[in-house]
Amino acid sequence: MKTFELSRADDPGQAIAAGAKATTAQQGAEIRFIAGGTNLVDFMKLNVETPQKLVDITHLPFDKIEELPDGGLSIGAMVRNSDLSGASAQLRNMATTAGNLLQRTRCMYFRDTAMPCNKREPGSGCAAITGINRSLAILGTSERCIATNPSDMNVAMAALEATIHIRGTKGERSVPIGDFHLLPGNTPNRETVLEPGDLITHVTLPPPSPGNRSLYLKLRDRASFEFALASAAVVITADGGKITRARVALGGVGTKPWRSTEAEAELTGQSATQAVFQKAAEAALRDAKPQSQNGFKVELAKRCLTHALKLVTQTA
Repeated sequence: MKTFELSRADDPGQAIAAGAKATTAQQGAEIRFIAGGTNLVDFMKLNVETPQKLVDITHLPFDKIEELPDGGLSIGAMVRNSDLSGASAQLRNMATTAGNLLQRTRCMYFRDTAMPCNKREPGSGCAAITGINRSLAILGTSERCIATNPSDMNVAMAALEATIHIRGTKGERSVPIGDFHLLPGNTPNRETVLEPGDLITHVTLPPPSPGNRSLYLKLRDRASFEFALASAAVVITADGGKITRARVALGGVGTKPWRSTEAEAELTGQSATQAVFQKAAEAALRDAKPQSQNGFKVELAKRCLTHALKLVTQTA
């Protein structure tokens, strides 16, 4: 780990002013905000992240969960995962909501500075495409990057249609979670819409639709401290055996939290049957592009989504 300067921000304006001095808020940023540090510190130890300055934002007033007048929910950026019942036991007391939104890929080539990686070093190549890619993405990939977004929380928030609230040098703005994370395309080093100085303040969830049911199903190699090979977050409203509203997001298979409007279209207005669920799963994975070692993820994700839909409609 390289040496760095550590400072503390006691108010949002101070943090924004400090962060704005960086040339980027993406990979290679010279200045980083730090809260729980469960992701950032790991990458600093590996020299994947080498910031010259860290700005401690743990004292900022973004640690509240509040019900909104319309029945929605506001979750502060500094709310710990333990308060949201998320993450593995080893992480949840430190990891924060904003940190989870910004969680970096666990692709082994991104983590190894001796290997080429376009996400870490643009233009160096993607070793994963011809290398070890069993755990990597099959949706939203490009010829420059196939790294998977590892977050479970992001998948659930995609299905819940969360909005990310950001404060920066140009004021405040709100970004739907579907627009917050970027596809790799030709610039896999740019993962989100954040600019230098941008500070996530909170996340809002819209009020739940009357009678809806939600469920998150995660398939992984082991029971704890493991990332999803495939996961599904589903929010379903059913009336008289008919699905009137559906929201579907997949994890473990996309380069970003993967909202599937294709699956939602197949479900809406249909009966809650196995055949309909399977048709929705086929639609969700229709554009999958598996690599040499992760073709199994196509069928795994289909089965994961199908079973999640079966479980959530059984409780309706």
